[in-house]
Amino acid sequence: MISPKFFIDKLGSLGIDFYAGVPDSLLKNICAYISDNMDAHHNIIAANEGGAVGLAAGYHLATGKIGCVYMQNSGEGNIINPLASLTDKEVYNIPVLLLIGWRGRPGVHDEPQHVKQGKITTGLLNTMGINYDVLSKDEDKAAAQIEKAVASMQQTNEVYALIIEKDTFEQYALQNVGQSDLCMSREEAIRQVAASAGEKDVIVGTTGMISRELFEYRESANAGHEKDFLTVGAMGHASQIALGIAMEKPGRRVWCFDGDGASIMHMGSMAIVASKAPRNYIHVVFNNGAHDSVGGQPTVGLRIDLPAVAKAVGYNHVESVDCLEALAEVLSRLGTVEGPVFLEVKVKKGNRKDLGRPTTTPVQNKMMLMEFLNQ
Repeated sequence: MISPKFFIDKLGSLGIDFYAGVPDSLLKNICAYISDNMDAHHNIIAANEGGAVGLAAGYHLATGKIGCVYMQNSGEGNIINPLASLTDKEVYNIPVLLLIGWRGRPGVHDEPQHVKQGKITTGLLNTMGINYDVLSKDEDKAAAQIEKAVASMQQTNEVYALIIEKDTFEQYALQNVGQSDLCMSREEAIRQVAASAGEKDVIVGTTGMISRELFEYRESANAGHEKDFLTVGAMGHASQIALGIAMEKPGRRVWCFDGDGASIMHMGSMAIVASKAPRNYIHVVFNNGAHDSVGGQPTVGLRIDLPAVAKAVGYNHVESVDCLEALAEVLSRLGTVEGPVFLEVKVKKGNRKDLGRPTTTPVQNKMMLMEFLNQ
């Protein structure tokens, strides 16, 4: 395996010392090392992967140097537009080094939401005419690949990608872990909110730990899963899935269980929810200021005023709580409040180490929910 220090030092020796991106579980060791060893000017955790490409492009315009963008391969969807219409050699011809975590690589067991993306990871790069290498786990070979990548970008001003497999980087734990005085766990907050939902209500859970903890709650309560849609992929789009349901099922309350990283990723979606003014819509953002599912890298969630954003774009009712008692009080009166409602629930980072994953397939989850909605 490759030492994160070796990798970053090698890039630095070749003039690359600016990073932007969205953390990935396969890249968590290298992302943690970057966070600990690069200042905030040289490492920006972006709202989404497309934004990270924009940052790298702006950096190049200002300095003439090459920036590095890190992401999970699911983020390829967010970068196709800027890669094709901004950095491409037929447009502005701007070099960017991409580090792409290869979830769902064919032949390697992974979660259902990663299988299709894994199959098309290199195909998308081929379609866009982007040269790439699958990074070797041997440091000498990796060094040669990095040199090749940088030489290619310097000669052509074109984007180059390094594809990162599982277990490429040696273990490295994030040292600069932000501390907060929040005491409520996300899981206990999810349990309390889910328990308050009515018999006809449905819940759309966002990507990552939130949907896993919602599934575990139903299991522990010996309840079915037909009332929940677990958005195992498509990070940042749960609020729009919930809106689509709410508009077609006005007789049911629809809850969106969102995360701070996911809601920030496509924050413009909040404006669309508000503009449609669904009376039956409750948007709950569990905010711990971190990308908890991929190593705890920070978001700006606890540094910005999400309720103020919701109010400004037109949500009818806005609340923020940071303890179970306040959460219970708010939930007790939401039944009489007309939506769209925005509820920020501030929680501490972390999750149970033995937290399970959904045992139903995505298609089974879909079919159960659709049957429930049509009752």
